[in-house]
Amino acid sequence: MNAGPEWIKATAPGLESKEKVGNKLREFDLNTVCREANCPNQGECWGQGTATFMLMGSVCTRNCRFCNVEAGDPEGGPDETEPERLRRAVEEFDLDYVVLTSVDRDDLAGGGAKHFKRVVEEIKKIPDPPLVEGLIPDFTGDLQSLERVARSGLEVVGHNIETVKRLSPGVRDRRAGYELSLSVLERVNQIDSHLVTKSSIMVGLGESEEEVRGAMEDLRGVGVDIVTVGQYLRPTEEQLPVEEFWNTSDFEALKRAGEEMGFSSVVTGPFVRSSYKARETYLEARSRRTRC
Repeated sequence: MNAGPEWIKATAPGLESKEKVGNKLREFDLNTVCREANCPNQGECWGQGTATFMLMGSVCTRNCRFCNVEAGDPEGGPDETEPERLRRAVEEFDLDYVVLTSVDRDDLAGGGAKHFKRVVEEIKKIPDPPLVEGLIPDFTGDLQSLERVARSGLEVVGHNIETVKRLSPGVRDRRAGYELSLSVLERVNQIDSHLVTKSSIMVGLGESEEEVRGAMEDLRGVGVDIVTVGQYLRPTEEQLPVEEFWNTSDFEALKRAGEEMGFSSVVTGPFVRSSYKARETYLEARSRRTRC
Protein backbone atom coordinates (compact mmCIF):
# COMPACT_ATOMS: atom_id res chain seq x y z
CA MET A 1 0.00 0.00 0.00
CA ASN A 2 1.32 3.42 -0.94
CA ALA A 3 2.19 5.47 2.15
CA GLY A 4 0.26 8.33 0.60
CA PRO A 5 1.12 11.66 -1.03
CA GLU A 6 3.92 13.80 0.37
CA TRP A 7 1.50 16.31 1.86
CA ILE A 8 0.07 13.65 4.19
CA LYS A 9 2.46 14.21 7.07
CA ALA A 10 1.43 14.00 10.73
CA THR A 11 3.35 15.91 13.35
CA ALA A 12 4.44 13.83 16.31
CA PRO A 13 3.91 15.41 19.72
CA GLY A 14 6.89 17.55 20.65
CA LEU A 15 8.81 16.19 23.60
CA GLU A 16 8.06 19.17 25.82
CA SER A 17 4.29 19.28 25.13
CA LYS A 18 4.04 15.48 25.21
CA GLU A 19 5.70 15.34 28.61
CA LYS A 20 3.68 18.24 30.00
CA VAL A 21 0.28 17.00 28.85
CA GLY A 22 1.10 13.34 29.42
CA ASN A 23 2.20 13.95 32.99
CA LYS A 24 -0.99 15.85 33.78
CA LEU A 25 -3.15 13.13 32.26
CA ARG A 26 -1.37 10.51 34.35
CA GLU A 27 -1.65 12.68 37.44
CA PHE A 28 -5.42 12.87 37.09
CA ASP A 29 -5.73 9.33 35.67
CA LEU A 30 -7.62 10.47 32.58
CA ASN A 31 -7.97 9.05 29.07
CA THR A 32 -7.86 11.06 25.86
CA VAL A 33 -9.08 10.15 22.42
CA CYS A 34 -5.81 11.69 21.20
CA ARG A 35 -3.80 8.73 22.49
CA GLU A 36 -6.38 5.94 22.50
CA ALA A 37 -7.45 6.52 18.87
CA ASN A 38 -3.93 7.43 17.72
CA CYS A 39 -5.12 10.79 16.34
CA PRO A 40 -2.75 12.41 13.80
CA ASN A 41 -3.27 15.86 15.37
CA GLN A 42 -1.57 15.08 18.68
CA GLY A 43 1.44 17.21 17.76
CA GLU A 44 -0.58 20.33 17.00
CA CYS A 45 -3.15 19.97 19.80
CA TRP A 46 -0.77 18.84 22.52
CA GLY A 47 1.61 21.58 21.49
CA GLN A 48 -1.17 24.00 22.45
CA GLY A 49 -1.75 22.18 25.74
CA THR A 50 -5.18 20.89 24.73
CA ALA A 51 -6.76 17.44 24.61
CA THR A 52 -10.10 15.77 24.03
CA PHE A 53 -11.04 13.83 27.16
CA MET A 54 -12.51 10.36 26.76
CA LEU A 55 -14.95 9.30 29.47
CA MET A 56 -15.91 5.95 31.00
CA GLY A 57 -12.65 4.13 30.45
CA SER A 58 -10.57 3.16 27.44
CA VAL A 59 -12.40 -0.04 26.40
CA CYS A 60 -15.33 0.24 23.98
CA THR A 61 -18.17 -2.27 23.74
CA ARG A 62 -18.28 -1.76 19.97
CA ASN A 63 -15.74 -2.72 17.35
CA CYS A 64 -15.79 -0.31 14.40
CA ARG A 65 -13.36 -1.41 11.72
CA PHE A 66 -11.67 1.98 11.36
CA CYS A 67 -11.06 2.67 15.04
CA ASN A 68 -7.95 2.06 17.15
CA VAL A 69 -9.73 2.24 20.52
CA GLU A 70 -9.62 -1.12 22.30
CA ALA A 71 -12.85 -3.12 21.94
CA GLY A 72 -14.13 -5.61 24.50
CA ASP A 73 -15.75 -5.86 27.91
CA PRO A 74 -15.04 -2.77 30.09
CA GLU A 75 -15.69 -4.97 33.17
CA GLY A 76 -17.52 -2.66 35.52
CA GLY A 77 -19.20 0.70 35.67
CA PRO A 78 -17.53 4.07 35.17
CA ASP A 79 -15.29 5.44 37.90
CA GLU A 80 -17.44 7.64 40.15
CA THR A 81 -14.45 9.90 40.86
CA GLU A 82 -13.94 10.74 37.18
CA PRO A 83 -16.18 13.86 37.10
CA GLU A 84 -14.28 15.51 39.95
CA ARG A 85 -10.87 14.48 38.60
CA LEU A 86 -11.73 15.88 35.20
CA ARG A 87 -12.97 19.14 36.69
CA ARG A 88 -9.68 19.54 38.56
CA ALA A 89 -7.73 18.81 35.37
CA VAL A 90 -9.72 21.42 33.42
CA GLU A 91 -8.97 23.98 36.14
CA GLU A 92 -5.30 23.00 36.18
CA PHE A 93 -5.02 23.38 32.39
CA ASP A 94 -7.04 26.62 32.63
CA LEU A 95 -9.10 25.61 29.61
CA ASP A 96 -11.80 27.85 28.19
CA TYR A 97 -13.08 25.17 25.80
CA VAL A 98 -13.41 21.49 26.71
CA VAL A 99 -14.20 18.60 24.39
CA LEU A 100 -15.63 15.45 25.95
CA THR A 101 -16.16 12.16 24.20
CA SER A 102 -16.61 8.61 25.42
CA VAL A 103 -16.36 5.00 24.46
CA ASP A 104 -19.64 3.24 23.73
CA ARG A 105 -20.95 1.55 26.86
CA ASP A 106 -23.76 -0.73 25.70
CA ASP A 107 -23.23 -2.67 28.93
CA LEU A 108 -24.64 0.20 31.01
CA ALA A 109 -28.26 1.22 31.46
CA GLY A 110 -28.83 4.25 29.24
CA GLY A 111 -25.40 3.78 27.68
CA GLY A 112 -23.71 5.82 30.41
CA ALA A 113 -25.65 9.03 29.74
CA LYS A 114 -26.02 9.72 33.47
CA HIS A 115 -22.25 9.66 33.90
CA PHE A 116 -21.69 11.88 30.86
CA LYS A 117 -24.18 14.37 32.33
CA ARG A 118 -22.43 14.32 35.72
CA VAL A 119 -19.11 15.19 34.10
CA VAL A 120 -20.58 18.17 32.24
CA GLU A 121 -22.34 19.43 35.36
CA GLU A 122 -19.15 19.10 37.40
CA ILE A 123 -17.15 21.13 34.88
CA LYS A 124 -19.85 23.79 34.87
CA LYS A 125 -19.31 24.28 38.62
CA ILE A 126 -16.01 26.02 37.83
CA PRO A 127 -16.23 29.78 38.37
CA ASP A 128 -16.44 31.33 34.91
CA PRO A 129 -16.83 27.84 33.43
CA PRO A 130 -15.45 26.85 30.04
CA LEU A 131 -17.54 26.12 27.00
CA VAL A 132 -18.12 22.38 26.71
CA GLU A 133 -18.57 20.27 23.59
CA GLY A 134 -19.80 16.69 23.85
CA LEU A 135 -19.04 14.16 21.12
CA ILE A 136 -21.61 11.62 22.17
CA PRO A 137 -22.35 7.96 21.39
CA ASP A 138 -25.72 7.11 19.88
CA PHE A 139 -27.06 5.72 23.21
CA THR A 140 -28.96 3.28 20.92
CA GLY A 141 -31.23 6.21 20.09
CA ASP A 142 -32.81 6.21 23.56
CA LEU A 143 -34.66 9.51 23.90
CA GLN A 144 -34.29 9.74 27.68
CA SER A 145 -30.51 9.34 27.43
CA LEU A 146 -30.29 11.92 24.66
CA GLU A 147 -32.40 14.38 26.64
CA ARG A 148 -30.24 13.82 29.72
CA VAL A 149 -27.05 14.71 27.87
CA ALA A 150 -28.53 17.46 25.69
CA ARG A 151 -29.83 19.27 28.78
CA SER A 152 -26.64 18.82 30.83
CA GLY A 153 -25.18 22.24 29.97
CA LEU A 154 -23.33 21.50 26.73
CA GLU A 155 -22.89 24.22 24.14
CA VAL A 156 -22.20 21.75 21.31
CA VAL A 157 -23.48 18.22 20.79
CA GLY A 158 -21.57 16.23 18.22
CA HIS A 159 -22.27 12.75 16.89
CA ASN A 160 -20.43 11.32 13.90
CA ILE A 161 -21.98 9.47 11.00
CA GLU A 162 -18.35 8.57 10.10
CA THR A 163 -18.92 7.49 6.48
CA VAL A 164 -21.42 7.43 3.62
CA LYS A 165 -24.60 5.38 3.79
CA ARG A 166 -23.45 2.62 1.41
CA LEU A 167 -20.24 1.90 3.33
CA SER A 168 -21.60 2.31 6.86
CA PRO A 169 -22.46 -1.38 7.51
CA GLY A 170 -18.94 -2.53 6.64
CA VAL A 171 -17.11 0.30 8.39
CA ARG A 172 -19.00 0.68 11.67
CA ASP A 173 -20.06 -1.80 14.33
CA ARG A 174 -23.33 -3.57 13.53
CA ARG A 175 -25.03 -1.83 16.48
CA ALA A 176 -24.32 1.57 14.95
CA GLY A 177 -26.04 2.78 11.81
CA TYR A 178 -26.28 5.63 9.33
CA GLU A 179 -29.98 6.24 9.87
CA LEU A 180 -29.61 5.83 13.64
CA SER A 181 -26.93 8.51 13.73
CA LEU A 182 -29.04 10.90 11.67
CA SER A 183 -31.98 10.33 14.03
CA VAL A 184 -29.76 11.06 17.05
CA LEU A 185 -28.73 14.42 15.62
CA GLU A 186 -32.31 15.24 14.63
CA ARG A 187 -33.61 14.41 18.10
CA VAL A 188 -30.95 16.55 19.78
CA ASN A 189 -32.02 19.50 17.64
CA GLN A 190 -35.65 18.84 18.58
CA ILE A 191 -34.79 18.67 22.29
CA ASP A 192 -33.04 22.05 22.27
CA SER A 193 -32.91 24.14 19.11
CA HIS A 194 -30.35 26.48 20.72
CA LEU A 195 -27.69 23.77 20.84
CA VAL A 196 -25.09 23.73 18.10
CA THR A 197 -24.93 20.27 16.51
CA LYS A 198 -22.00 18.75 14.70
CA SER A 199 -20.98 15.66 12.76
CA SER A 200 -17.95 14.28 10.94
CA ILE A 201 -17.23 12.23 7.82
CA MET A 202 -14.11 10.29 6.86
CA VAL A 203 -13.09 9.95 3.22
CA GLY A 204 -10.74 7.47 1.60
CA LEU A 205 -12.71 4.30 2.31
CA GLY A 206 -14.02 3.84 -1.23
CA GLU A 207 -16.79 6.42 -1.36
CA SER A 208 -17.48 8.77 -4.27
CA GLU A 209 -17.60 12.56 -4.05
CA GLU A 210 -21.30 12.38 -4.91
CA GLU A 211 -21.89 10.07 -1.93
CA VAL A 212 -20.03 12.40 0.43
CA ARG A 213 -22.10 15.36 -0.76
CA GLY A 214 -25.20 13.24 -0.27
CA ALA A 215 -24.17 12.51 3.33
CA MET A 216 -23.58 16.20 3.93
CA GLU A 217 -27.03 16.99 2.56
CA ASP A 218 -28.52 14.35 4.88
CA LEU A 219 -26.81 15.99 7.84
CA ARG A 220 -28.02 19.44 6.86
CA GLY A 221 -31.50 17.98 6.37
CA VAL A 222 -31.71 17.08 10.07
CA GLY A 223 -30.46 20.51 11.11
CA VAL A 224 -26.75 19.89 11.75
CA ASP A 225 -24.81 23.17 12.08
CA ILE A 226 -21.18 22.05 11.73
CA VAL A 227 -19.70 19.40 9.48
CA THR A 228 -16.07 18.29 9.37
CA VAL A 229 -14.56 16.12 6.62
CA GLY A 230 -11.11 14.54 6.85
CA GLN A 231 -8.95 11.87 5.27
CA TYR A 232 -9.16 8.41 6.83
CA LEU A 233 -5.67 7.35 7.92
CA ARG A 234 -5.24 3.71 8.92
CA PRO A 235 -4.16 3.67 12.60
CA THR A 236 -2.59 0.18 12.49
CA GLU A 237 -2.53 -2.87 10.22
CA GLU A 238 -5.57 -4.20 12.11
CA GLN A 239 -7.93 -1.54 10.76
CA LEU A 240 -9.40 -1.05 7.29
CA PRO A 241 -6.90 -0.06 4.59
CA VAL A 242 -7.01 3.33 2.91
CA GLU A 243 -8.64 2.94 -0.50
CA GLU A 244 -7.83 6.43 -1.79
CA PHE A 245 -6.11 9.62 -0.72
CA TRP A 246 -8.18 12.70 -1.51
CA ASN A 247 -6.45 15.83 -2.83
CA THR A 248 -6.49 19.25 -1.20
CA SER A 249 -8.60 20.51 -4.10
CA ASP A 250 -11.21 17.84 -3.30
CA PHE A 251 -11.44 19.06 0.29
CA GLU A 252 -11.73 22.65 -0.87
CA ALA A 253 -14.59 21.68 -3.18
CA LEU A 254 -16.40 19.94 -0.31
CA LYS A 255 -15.99 23.03 1.85
CA ARG A 256 -17.59 25.21 -0.80
CA ALA A 257 -20.39 22.69 -1.26
CA GLY A 258 -21.07 22.58 2.48
CA GLU A 259 -21.23 26.34 2.72
CA GLU A 260 -23.71 26.41 -0.15
CA MET A 261 -25.84 23.83 1.68
CA GLY A 262 -26.17 26.23 4.61
CA PHE A 263 -23.92 24.78 7.30
CA SER A 264 -22.84 27.40 9.83
CA SER A 265 -19.29 26.06 9.72
CA VAL A 266 -17.53 23.62 7.37
CA VAL A 267 -14.03 22.33 8.12
CA THR A 268 -12.32 20.08 5.58
CA GLY A 269 -8.78 18.83 5.07
CA PRO A 270 -6.61 15.71 5.29
CA PHE A 271 -6.02 15.92 9.05
CA VAL A 272 -9.40 17.32 10.03
CA ARG A 273 -11.19 15.37 12.76
CA SER A 274 -14.42 16.13 14.62
CA SER A 275 -12.68 17.94 17.49
CA TYR A 276 -10.04 19.70 15.36
CA LYS A 277 -10.01 23.45 16.13
CA ALA A 278 -13.26 22.84 17.99
CA ARG A 279 -13.38 26.20 19.76
CA GLU A 280 -12.82 28.27 16.62
CA THR A 281 -15.38 26.20 14.73
CA TYR A 282 -18.02 26.62 17.43
CA LEU A 283 -17.50 30.37 17.66
CA GLU A 284 -17.81 30.70 13.89
CA ALA A 285 -21.02 28.66 13.87
CA ARG A 286 -22.52 30.59 16.78
CA SER A 287 -21.69 33.91 15.14
CA ARG A 288 -23.33 32.93 11.86
CA ARG A 289 -26.40 31.55 13.62
CA THR A 290 -26.75 34.81 15.53
CA ARG A 291 -26.54 36.86 12.33
CA CYS A 292 -29.18 34.67 10.73
